Amino acid sequence: MPFFMDTDKLVTLEEAAARVRDGDVVALGGGLSARLPMALVRELIRQGRRDLHLVGSAHGIDVDLLVAAAAVAICEESYVGFEQDLGLAPAYRRAAEGGEIRLAESCCVTMLTQLRAAEAGVPFLPVRGVKGSDIRRLHPEYAEITCPFTGEVLVAVPALSPDVALIHASLGDRRGNLHFDKPYVLDERFASASQLVVATVERVASTDEVADAGITVPAHLVTAVAEAPFGAHPTSCYPEYAYDRNHLRQYVAAAATAEGASEYLAHYVTGAPTELAYRKLVGEEILERLRGWNQSTQAWKELFA
Repeated sequence: MPFFMDTDKLVTLEEAAARVRDGDVVALGGGLSARLPMALVRELIRQGRRDLHLVGSAHGIDVDLLVAAAAVAICEESYVGFEQDLGLAPAYRRAAEGGEIRLAESCCVTMLTQLRAAEAGVPFLPVRGVKGSDIRRLHPEYAEITCPFTGEVLVAVPALSPDVALIHASLGDRRGNLHFDKPYVLDERFASASQLVVATVERVASTDEVADAGITVPAHLVTAVAEAPFGAHPTSCYPEYAYDRNHLRQYVAAAATAEGASEYLAHYVTGAPTELAYRKLVGEEILERLRGWNQSTQAWKELFA
């Protein structure tokens, strides 16, 4: 893993997203509807990125938006959808069924093992979990290996070192130290295994403040930091704000058709040239209401009603 020792890595969101090139293997931080790097995802779409190879654990609107924008060539995820609440990701499913993207479905533990191999500097590590499953068929690069101690046949999976990891955090300083709350999902491992780490943060703070909160990803792993308030919206960034269930429901309904997905993109992404413009479209009152999720039990219940 390369080290980045610059003392000032603060850049604009546009400059941060520009670190991602067409065809890159891009690791997406966060998971499901929590702490997804949505500001970076929207900016990648605005910049017209193409042929990305996405890797991640279980994801939702981030992957679906990139697929709807024709930015994805290969998708290597364990799940793409909106959990039991809103169902499967419509643009992803449509593209998968139509052969518009290549599916390389994986599982969380296998990907974690691949990242650990990259961190350890070894070419592969063995796993058991995918034995006997069709995941082997989707990954011709996997191989079989016989344990020299027990004779057990295991699956050898290659080290995974993404070109770029995209991470959203609650706090960060100009050096690149990041703080975010659990669940960390695969973000710590992405940060250690990837060639570049590009982060957005809710707020740029002093190093002392980030250290007091607890450094989750240290500065030497991070390439660039951009300040992006509500940079995970419409997903959550606890404890800052809850996920925007109404907006997610609006997106899923729109993305049920290719035309609806295009209309959503034209309104909220390409039609909003900056994140400030995006937040104005969403509505400052709605965003502030999401911040109030922890004021009372009734407050958070009303958000998800």
